[in-house]
Amino acid sequence: MSERATGAQTIREALTRQNEEDEDEEGNLSEDDEPKACGVCGDLAKGYHFNALTCEGCKGFFRRAIKRSTQFRCVFLNKCNVNKSNRRSCQACRFHKCQAIGMRKEMVMSEREVLERRIRIKEKKMRDAPMQFSSQQEETVQELLCGHRGTFDSAFYRFSGFRPMDRNIFPVSENSKSTSEPSCACSPPSSSSSLCGGREETQEGEEAIKGGVFTALPHVTDLTTYMIQGIISFSKSLQGFRSLTIRDQIALLRGATFEVMQIRFNMVFNAEKGIWECGHIKYCIDDAVRAGFQPLLLEPLFKFHHTLRKLGLQEEEYVLMQAMSLFSPDRPDVQRHSVIDKLHENLAVTLKTWIDCKRTGPEKHLLYPKVMACLTELRTMTEEYSKQILHLQDIQPDDISPLMIEVVSKNPCNDL
Repeated sequence: MSERATGAQTIREALTRQNEEDEDEEGNLSEDDEPKACGVCGDLAKGYHFNALTCEGCKGFFRRAIKRSTQFRCVFLNKCNVNKSNRRSCQACRFHKCQAIGMRKEMVMSEREVLERRIRIKEKKMRDAPMQFSSQQEETVQELLCGHRGTFDSAFYRFSGFRPMDRNIFPVSENSKSTSEPSCACSPPSSSSSLCGGREETQEGEEAIKGGVFTALPHVTDLTTYMIQGIISFSKSLQGFRSLTIRDQIALLRGATFEVMQIRFNMVFNAEKGIWECGHIKYCIDDAVRAGFQPLLLEPLFKFHHTLRKLGLQEEEYVLMQAMSLFSPDRPDVQRHSVIDKLHENLAVTLKTWIDCKRTGPEKHLLYPKVMACLTELRTMTEEYSKQILHLQDIQPDDISPLMIEVVSKNPCNDL
């Protein structure tokens, strides 16, 4: 990157630029069953969902309604008639009718439960898969390696023109700890603390952090924008990604960018020292604190990097992880679920077959489920990351790039 990453371009521009999830919690009606009406709107019912016979639209509506934090309100005293043509007009009455026909909120699975179920289903399908690494799988791995190596500079030689890292302000939490201890539960040992600058925190520095001034944020923004641009380029290098519509490409990138970024950062993570060695620049967890990120994200993220790094993954396994994260069919606003799900399943089979055929030693038998567990754990941190980026934008709007905001923003669902 020859100039400082400004993030002025959007994902659509970088690519040359409703959400009806298919989690399948319950079984659908068989082909021999006669058509039946949705108990909420009268549309064609596809099966029993959350304990009631409903169409796919009302199934998705009820799921999203349960997960939202605010309540619906009806301006017509909850007396609206809900049918197929006007079901989107009053969300409150539609939701009340869902409850009235017996739909149960406790049957709505959390995102983590959905991910775990998907993993179990895929693992079941792969148990009887032949243990031979095919030429097609080899081509898949080579395509991923080529795309990765062309878009990820592990020595960060191309990361130039960035705003310098300002380490003059330190985490407030250090005041109550001795200098021989880590600065927080997820910080690296004090032996590597010199990489983050001196340890003498001034009163002015403490007051600046309390006042919402985060000195490392401009540099972290430049680094993040640089990484996002690389991830977009990596995605565009993949034939399966290019075959999708622009809308699906954007939806996948919005959902996966944070996860792919962390997988790439893990490749330069030194677990012994607890630091990220990005060429001539080295980062520790305190730098993220100086940039304004909070323990609710940093503590599990730091633990994730230790866990994943200790698996000793090969480059091929890292790039397959990135691709599996990218091609996740359950991202918001994805339209071609079945196509993306097939891509994801093929990548999962390729990873498992690679481990079974290329790895030696008893540890290989647990490696695949451990990798899948890491992907699941990473997914749970994405929402918190988005919240913290949006919060930082409120505090220091000039230091958050438009590209970062587009990645973490969420379009409102058309049905809510």
